[in-house]
Amino acid sequence: MPFNNKHFKTALRDPVLKWIDTVKHVDILVGIPTYNNDETIGYVVSQVGEGLKKYYGDFKTAVFVADGGSVDDTREEIFKELIPEGIEKKVFIYRGLPGKGTSFRAVFECADRLSAEAVLVFDSDLRSISPEWIQWMAEPILTKKADYCTPYYMRHPLDGTITNMIVYPLTAAIFGKNIRQPIGGDFSLSRSLAKYYLSQDVWHTDVAKFGIDIWMTLTAVIENFKISQVTLGNKIHNPKDPASDLSIMFFQVISTLFFMMGNNMDKWRGDYHYSDVEIMSSCCGSTEMHEVSISLSKLRQEFEEGFNHFRPMYEHVLEPETFDELSGVISHLRKEDEFKLEAELWAKILYDFFYVYYLWKRNRRRLVDIITPLYFGRTGTFCSQVMNKSLEESEDVIREQVKVFIKNRGYLVRKFDGKTSIKIEPAF
Repeated sequence: MPFNNKHFKTALRDPVLKWIDTVKHVDILVGIPTYNNDETIGYVVSQVGEGLKKYYGDFKTAVFVADGGSVDDTREEIFKELIPEGIEKKVFIYRGLPGKGTSFRAVFECADRLSAEAVLVFDSDLRSISPEWIQWMAEPILTKKADYCTPYYMRHPLDGTITNMIVYPLTAAIFGKNIRQPIGGDFSLSRSLAKYYLSQDVWHTDVAKFGIDIWMTLTAVIENFKISQVTLGNKIHNPKDPASDLSIMFFQVISTLFFMMGNNMDKWRGDYHYSDVEIMSSCCGSTEMHEVSISLSKLRQEFEEGFNHFRPMYEHVLEPETFDELSGVISHLRKEDEFKLEAELWAKILYDFFYVYYLWKRNRRRLVDIITPLYFGRTGTFCSQVMNKSLEESEDVIREQVKVFIKNRGYLVRKFDGKTSIKIEPAF
């Protein structure tokens, strides 16, 4: 995981520290990381303010917006957005490595200094957040039923494909926890967990960027903090076409996930235990479903051209049988114009890539980057499978994929036991 030469001991600037000295203490701190979200940030702030007033009017609360240096009107929108009297509000530009994780670090530091009992964080592009989200996410923390809450959404089947195709199945198969949205973007946590996060020496790595969500979730799992999932209804936000350029986010999320897998080998290579994580359901929330546009032709182009370009590298990284099967998928695509990268092959591909990632000490960025075309191939297959299915039927396909990853878990373990034909010599 790459490091930045400029290290900061804190993400908070002096004006924020002075504000903290004035406020002294809050019971609930709501953090909102943002960067160039002037179209949505005002709505998010107003809904958070209404929720705090409606459900926690007798508590001391604060809204803390950590901005990454927006060049649009994000901060202006926040400043003009009125929130109920009695709720503290602070807007500032954090310092440190630019990224979502650094903004989270600022929120955690603020929560620790203010001795907040509950820390909530929400994405700044939300269009479906309501005042009830505040109560639903805060209550398990305030009542000590959980140290960490992840969101449990209804989402369009084609929204969140990095989660559906990679992060969710690997979290379940490797770490044994059925957490549906490990990188959902909206979380709540106890002060003790926030303090633990701050103590970790990761804030100059990809964790300070898009790696933050999966790092938080897996750290909570590995360190045995109490975890719950909270039903929030549908998530409506600014969705992305899976075929669009996700290279930066993709690399940072997957490299952080692989880093956590490799750094905790002793926690998962032994006996495997799988468990569901409690889902707390207060209300279903909004059931409105937004449309997600998908370009299958773009996915096909990226998949086929990427395979042709990186073919020697795939042949080096993948087991011979896996590579031959992948080659067959490409041949079928050319002949039948049909995606056929099924879940079992996909699981083996990711396991092969992680195995090489763990053993190589250089070229890791290139290694993760060349997974992207194959991810497009798997996404295209999934999109074709669920195109005419209902939300529940699509979820069944995703759940079946998780089972396939678990079934093939032994494939990865055997590789670390020396049963592999892959030669670990950097080919590029």
